[in-house]
Amino acid sequence: MLYYLFEYLEKQYQLPGAGLFQFYTFRAAMSVLLSLLIAMVYGKRIILFLQKQQIGETVRDLGLEGQKQKAGTPTMGGVIIIISTLLPVLLFADIKNIYIILLIVTTVWMGIIGFVDDYIKIFKKDKKGLKGRFKVIGQVVLGLIVGTVLYFHPGVTIKEKDTTQINENFRVEKVFGEETKAVRTNVPFFKDNELDYADLITWAGEGMEQYAWIIFIPVVILIVTAVSNGANLTDGIDGLAAGSSAIIVLTLGIFAWVSGNVQFSNYLDIFYLPRAGELVVFIAAFVGALVGFLWYNAYPAQVFMGDTGSLTIGGVIAVIAIIVRKELLIPILCGIFFAESLSVMLQVGYFKHTKRKYGEGKRIFLMAPLHHHYQKKMYHESKIVTRFWIIGILLAIVTIVTLKIR
Repeated sequence: MLYYLFEYLEKQYQLPGAGLFQFYTFRAAMSVLLSLLIAMVYGKRIILFLQKQQIGETVRDLGLEGQKQKAGTPTMGGVIIIISTLLPVLLFADIKNIYIILLIVTTVWMGIIGFVDDYIKIFKKDKKGLKGRFKVIGQVVLGLIVGTVLYFHPGVTIKEKDTTQINENFRVEKVFGEETKAVRTNVPFFKDNELDYADLITWAGEGMEQYAWIIFIPVVILIVTAVSNGANLTDGIDGLAAGSSAIIVLTLGIFAWVSGNVQFSNYLDIFYLPRAGELVVFIAAFVGALVGFLWYNAYPAQVFMGDTGSLTIGGVIAVIAIIVRKELLIPILCGIFFAESLSVMLQVGYFKHTKRKYGEGKRIFLMAPLHHHYQKKMYHESKIVTRFWIIGILLAIVTIVTLKIR
């Protein structure tokens, strides 16, 4: 809203300083500050409201140290993240930008699914919450919406290097051509780092490239579902999901910044994505909301994010990664989510296999997801979280380095 107000004031009255709002870096700085303030100041009021309404966590006795003390801690704290993100975005972002629209839809959509899940757990006294198939349906529908928009919307374009010119230093360099509609992504570690989804279907015959959506949309659905569930599984101990997610989102912010800047994308030999720079405003607000939430969620947690927060976080991360054409980096960047999900799949699969084969189920880990395994080994929560954060930072650095390692 303020973006359009100051744009009008600059054009009509040449108001001093109004031109700053045309720079998404300035608006990103304002977004992160405002989201931090909202989360830290009003977060406390939301926590008190949740306590007053007796919206507390029901904790099953899994034999973990300190678990019983967490019973009754306010949950549904994900609303703090959602509110702290959306308000700065609505104020400072260009809300006509298709990428911003997609992320707002993702935030609200996944927030509603998570809220319904938490509501059933708390008020209906059903510990299982929303049935798994309904969660998956919600994730699939979101993936379908995101994939369809990114494939068919005319505002989703890329600029590729297709010509050469001599610069002022008499060196030959490639420059970007016209905006084109193309469903392509960057492939890490390869010099010719472009993958066109259309190439995966052209083997079926001439003219099949127009049906690349048959490949692209299911890939988007898979990524949205996998990452949102991974974030959900990671939310198990104080500060783990919020801190790990802040690291991931900040890294994606760097990718959005360089992809939306013609000079950086030219230097790094990646796609230049017109209008993608606006993502930085949303990402800044989201990082601020996560860090502000962490103020209350760090050990010992005063509030839990619940599925309201974890599903939203996963959905937003997945959509940003797809928009900036870095979805193939998700297994590295979201390595913590990946490890947590993999530990559950291995545990369940091995248990069922051994039970079928030997009549008695055996386990690979003391408990899954992975962070509970270390709790069972008597590691303190703070130590587990800190070490997971360190691993997350290392994975983020490796992800950024892939821009140059080919």
